[in-house]
Amino acid sequence: MHNKNYCRRSRCYFSAVLLGLTAVCQPLMAAEADSQFANAPSLTSAHLVEAVLARNPDIPAMQAAWIAAKARVTPAESFDDPMLSYTVAPQTIGESGMNFGQKLSLSQRLPWPGKRDLRGDVASFEADASFAGIDQARLKLTEEARSAYADWYFIHASIRINGINKSLLQEFRNIAEIKYAAGRASKQDALRAEVEVALLEHRDIVLERRRGEVLAVLNTLLQRLPDQPLPLPADLPEATPLQAVEQLRTAALATHPDLRALAARIQAGRSRVALAKRDYYPDIQLSAGYNTLWNQDEKRLTVGAGINIPLQGKRRAAKDEARAGLMRLDLKHKGKVSQVLGAVQRAYDRVRESAHVITLYRNRLLPLAEENLQAARSDYESGSGNFLDLISVEKNLMLTQLQLEQARADYHRRLAALEHTVGGSKALHSANSEENQ
Repeated sequence: MHNKNYCRRSRCYFSAVLLGLTAVCQPLMAAEADSQFANAPSLTSAHLVEAVLARNPDIPAMQAAWIAAKARVTPAESFDDPMLSYTVAPQTIGESGMNFGQKLSLSQRLPWPGKRDLRGDVASFEADASFAGIDQARLKLTEEARSAYADWYFIHASIRINGINKSLLQEFRNIAEIKYAAGRASKQDALRAEVEVALLEHRDIVLERRRGEVLAVLNTLLQRLPDQPLPLPADLPEATPLQAVEQLRTAALATHPDLRALAARIQAGRSRVALAKRDYYPDIQLSAGYNTLWNQDEKRLTVGAGINIPLQGKRRAAKDEARAGLMRLDLKHKGKVSQVLGAVQRAYDRVRESAHVITLYRNRLLPLAEENLQAARSDYESGSGNFLDLISVEKNLMLTQLQLEQARADYHRRLAALEHTVGGSKALHSANSEENQ
């Protein structure tokens, strides 16, 4: 027991020192992260997640709460403080022919065997539940960061696609002007191309405003000023095949922080029920004293023992309360299991849908749109097609390009949601490794 208490105190002390160092070094870490952003050629999703987790104040706050919960273990399983008392008979002071009367006593309350261990178990399991809350906060921040990164990628992809299509429309305008000068087309074609270019220029303004909004979201996650610049996003990772949903469900039930927190609280509830049963047994009060009020020396040294008389009414109520609390936690855990399994299934289906959409657009719709544009351009240049069809086909190509990038961004967001629901990337990777074995 002594070694157990010593290890627990050592872990608490080490955790407190680590938290203090984190608080001191956090401004330095933030400055270093800003310099990395300034010098980085591009921003990756992993880099963003790492920076968000390092700089968000919620994580150290929850770590402090966990350390506080961990520190309650030692007091919970410790003995009560011993009581030392001293009594004097004032009328014997200086009285001739009479000994100075005084009484000294020392007492120690000893709880019934097993009570201290159960109290320590309750505090220890509650600390475990608090630690699971840190993992849940990390998962939530990771999902938010990855989702915001998908927005950052998509807005830049939209700006790039808009610029490409604006250049393409400018080429079509030049072709229309050449054909109009040669008398092979009407001026309306050139004017229509000019209108389309102006609309894309207006879209540049809208996209730039949207880029600023996404930048503000990212900087908020990074604890920076909302308009501080960030590097351009790197390309999103390609979609990878998913494992069987049954494996993901198993991983979620084993590692999801909410389920782990509830499981720890259920263990704490069981310990409370056991402790409520132990409270029916009395505690022991040992005492020793020395009393000079007795004239005979043999009577002056005293030792004794006492017990409290447990009243059944309040202890029965305490036991009923502990049992009801445990039942509530059990039912809550069952409900949470159903919620997690349903969330895993929904997230899994969404990721698969996004993967199918990416394949559809990349392998079929985008090649068809590009081929259709080439045919429409050839027809217009040869005089067998009209300019309105060319503009319509060009718009369809731009929309297809945007929808492909939107599908890639959606896949990234939905995969982040799936990892959050499963319990993190480690749980997802462990499922992958089990499947490969």
